[in-house]
Parts: sequence; structure tokens; C-alpha cells
Amino acid sequence: MLLAVDIGNSDIVFGLYANETWQHIWRTPSRPDEPATHYATQVRLWLLEADVQPGAVATTVLSSVVPPLTPIVQNVLQVLFEPQPIVVGPAIYPYLPLEVLRPYEIGTDLVANALSAYMRYRRNCVVVDFGTALSFTVVTGDGRIVGVSIAPGLRTAIHSLFTDTAQLPEVPIELPASALGTNTTQAIQIGVVLGYEGLIRFLIQRTRAELNGDCIAVATGGLSAAIPTLQDEFIDIIPSLTLDGIRLIGELSQTALQAGTADRQAS
Repeated sequence: MLLAVDIGNSDIVFGLYANETWQHIWRTPSRPDEPATHYATQVRLWLLEADVQPGAVATTVLSSVVPPLTPIVQNVLQVLFEPQPIVVGPAIYPYLPLEVLRPYEIGTDLVANALSAYMRYRRNCVVVDFGTALSFTVVTGDGRIVGVSIAPGLRTAIHSLFTDTAQLPEVPIELPASALGTNTTQAIQIGVVLGYEGLIRFLIQRTRAELNGDCIAVATGGLSAAIPTLQDEFIDIIPSLTLDGIRLIGELSQTALQAGTADRQAS
């Protein structure tokens, strides 16, 4: 079994992979103020409920875009599982069939998205990740990350209006039927949800134009199905795409490291 861990700004996602499928996917809020024991207890409980022994987990892979949480969760993995966790970052990018743009700057989740899309399609692809941030990661058919764009996520945009203005409420993320809002809730949904439909379409179309029309699009993230009118833009909507990429990074880097060890022993 392989355990992939994706530390995001809103949630930490744990995925348990075996027999070529995700057996379990668990989620808990990202809270850097919580001690390692908090997360260790949660993981132990999940494994107990799933009837999985920690010793059955042969590989753990950690991706994080929240630096204060990285050592906390890394410590949890080191304590609970026998293998040392593989931490996604620039040190292991050379083992991947991917040319990573600005390796010390790009988010590890975006690298995971790009690798997952590349291994799945082997075509020019823009991955649209609907998370805390709305990100667009472009990977070419020959395995190069050539560009990224980032905007506030849907929930982030709505929450910012609620927290930073005196009279605007926090509203559900729903696509309005009209561009003419007759109340405050509709007005915000039009500005954010309908507005984001236009933003996403434009950036996908602009990306395709800059790649001479040769570019598919795939969606991932917790809100990837929140704007149903965008479904025609995507060849696939894959909620587990980031976890798939983290898993692949772990498997590929582990294979390369083992091959390197074998070569040194043979010499």
C-alpha cells in the first residue's frame, strides 16, 4: 500500500492506494497550530476504521504548500510507518520525466498535477485546479511545464467579500440563471461564480491559442464540478488528479533511487 498526503491551504488529504485504485481518501482541516499528536491520532483512527495495519503501508509520499505543517506531518509519517516519507520537492524532480519550471518556486501540488496529466495523456494539457486558489498549470506533450496562472479560488473570493466588507453576506457557490441580480445573494453569485466561468473559459482559450490550438483541459479540485456549464471545456474532471500525481512522484523517484543503489552496489 502507498499513502499519499497532500497538505493544502484549507485541508490535508490522505489517500491510501492499493490494487491500482484509491482504497480510502480522508480529509482534515489544515491547522498548523495543532501538534503532531493531533494528526497522528486522526490517522490511527482512520486506519483502524479501515482495518489497515500501519505495517501494510510500504510507501508514504508527502506534498505540502503549507511550510509550517510540513515537519509536523512528516514527523507523523515517520512515527507511524516504517519507511521514511518521500517529500515532494526540487531534490527529487530530476527523477521525474518532467521538466519543472522554476523548481524552487512552483507549488508541489502543481508539479503533481502536471505529472499526472502528462502520464495520463502525453499531450499539451492545461490542468485547472479548483482549490483554495484557482490554478492553471500547462504541461506539454513532451513533458515540460511551460506556464502557470493563479487566481483566488471560488470559495476564497466569496469569503473575502464576506470578511472584508460590512454589508455583504457569505453566499453558496451556485451558478445563477441570469446576469441580472435582483438581490445581494444573486449579485455576488453573478460577480464571482458567473464571472469565474468567463475567467476560466478565457484563460483556457488563451492557452490554446498560444499553443497553436493544440491543448486539452482537465479539471481537478474540490470545486471542479461547481460550475456545470464549464464541463464542455474539459476532457475529464478528475478529483483525485493531485493525489495521483503525488503517488506517481513517489513511485518514480523510489524506482530511480533503487536503480541508483543497485548500480552502485554492482560497481
